[in-house]
Amino acid sequence: MSLLSGICESAEMLNCVEKYLELVIYLTETVMVHKKKNQTVMDLCFDIKGQTAIVTGASSGLGVAFAESLAEIGVNLVIAARRYEKLAKVAEDLSDKYNIKVIPVRADVSREDQVINMVKAAITNFGSLEILVNNAGIATISPSIDISLNEWKKVIDINLTGVFLCARTAAREMINRKYGKIVNIASIYGAVGDIFHAAPYYASKGAVINLTRALAVEWASYKINVNAIAPGFFPSEMTGSIFQDEKALNYIISRTALGRTGEPLDLKAALIYLASPASNYVTGQTLFVDGGWTAL
Repeated sequence: MSLLSGICESAEMLNCVEKYLELVIYLTETVMVHKKKNQTVMDLCFDIKGQTAIVTGASSGLGVAFAESLAEIGVNLVIAARRYEKLAKVAEDLSDKYNIKVIPVRADVSREDQVINMVKAAITNFGSLEILVNNAGIATISPSIDISLNEWKKVIDINLTGVFLCARTAAREMINRKYGKIVNIASIYGAVGDIFHAAPYYASKGAVINLTRALAVEWASYKINVNAIAPGFFPSEMTGSIFQDEKALNYIISRTALGRTGEPLDLKAALIYLASPASNYVTGQTLFVDGGWTAL
């Protein structure tokens, strides 16, 4: 005799159905608890497979490294940049290598309409948006007395206004789901000055660090974590000329406690931490991945 028929013999049909449903719910919850108990710390903290991320400035340099780190663990990707041809090639390479869907979107992060379109691409193609990596950035090297107002505005528009526009537009979607991870890419030069003449860059990155704090507090009630990564010196398109200058490179290494420049894996690990449940109790913070530069 089945459990269901046994219950039916001693109760009205309505009670029978109710008790049967209670049994199904109990068994389902038991199975889920058992599965959760069998999950490892790595599963509980770092499993973000199937989530959706946007990575800006992803046509070269650190943006590619950030996109690849998410692709490696099965995150759906929208990658954005102004140079669409390079971006499309990155998307194709990542898709082929990791067997995931990667959507390239041409976007200037200082343009609100293009940022809205970028976020819409994530929702349209994947149905949700859990992760934003605000990586797009530029720099200009010039003595401050020689920098034109247009040069100043261009850096601030991309590095600061762009971060705000992307975060705000992404947060509107994340608020609906009561979950989100926003990772802003700042810099060691958001905390210190240096011999390189790049005042607009320093100013913009310092502002990004404080914007990260402000948004973290404002959106905490929606379970949106907003943090930043402040890289030291890593090989990229932006730092290419510095890495080719032996004197400048020796200066950088001498100022770095670990005695070397950064490698892509150094940043990948930091990003996965801040993009995953491992950082659920961390918000408004800036993680300096700089080999000890800011500790000296």
